[in-house]
Amino acid sequence: MTDPAPSSAQPASVVRPDGPWTHREVAANGARFHIAEMGDGPLVLLLHGFPQFWWTWRHQLPALADAGFRAVAMDLRGVGGSDRTPRGYDPANLALDITGVIRSLGEPDAALVGHDLGGYLAWTAAAMRPKLVRRLAVASMPHPRRWRSAMLSDVKQTTAGSYIWGFQRPWIPERQLTADDGALVARLIRDWSGPRLPDDDAVEAYRRAICIPSTAHCSIEPYRWMVRSMARPDGIQFNRRMKRPVRVPTLHLHGSLDPVMRTRSAAGSGEYVEAPYRWRLFDGLGHFPHEEDPVAFSTELINWLKDPEPDR
Repeated sequence: MTDPAPSSAQPASVVRPDGPWTHREVAANGARFHIAEMGDGPLVLLLHGFPQFWWTWRHQLPALADAGFRAVAMDLRGVGGSDRTPRGYDPANLALDITGVIRSLGEPDAALVGHDLGGYLAWTAAAMRPKLVRRLAVASMPHPRRWRSAMLSDVKQTTAGSYIWGFQRPWIPERQLTADDGALVARLIRDWSGPRLPDDDAVEAYRRAICIPSTAHCSIEPYRWMVRSMARPDGIQFNRRMKRPVRVPTLHLHGSLDPVMRTRSAAGSGEYVEAPYRWRLFDGLGHFPHEEDPVAFSTELINWLKDPEPDR
């Protein structure tokens, strides 16, 4: 379970860059998780997607802190500065990681903000542990049941998510991700973005981070579970559990040019929310709206977090 890493991919230097934030580790659900945090106030917990780590939220951390929130970006299990455990990459357990981090931070609840895989897990945590989730904001990811249905029945979504089917092969995807110092990661980010690409320094950081030993394998394992469990009892049970409606105010953010998660796939997720639900489509943005236009994204998020009547 170890991938060859270039000498430049030293975990501390890659995943703990200096900034206005504070780095530390917290224990939760049998593992240790690296977090970067800023500010004081109600907790906003930020969850990254693939193929990234907490650094994807570098613009939102100071914006949220300036707006009066305690902003915390965590590295998911197996990624960045968090533990790389041999198992535990199913969404139910990964959601317990998230709610465990909320508890370890000494908070009664949090507003969860998730992108891509982090969004999938945010949906899951809100359904499974509603008392710990104050509000929910998801970017570039349908509700898990909506995602499953689209991947199985919508040919265009199945094609758009072809990389997930490719992840089902053993070992080959890991080697592809780490080849040429993570060149595939840079290509994926460019291909999945709209005209406004994330900055080159960020892409370089993602390339280096995927080459930290075992990261590629751990990053792929959740997607392997999603597909391989579809006909298994554990996957069927998870899909049934996700019938539980989300009962917290939900903000759903999506880029109109997202080539990975089609707008049509994401837009039907409101049927699983029995609470105020707000859909926001960013014209001209792709799969990474929070990086492609961080000001617009942060403004939308903060205004919604501060809105006492989010159903308007």
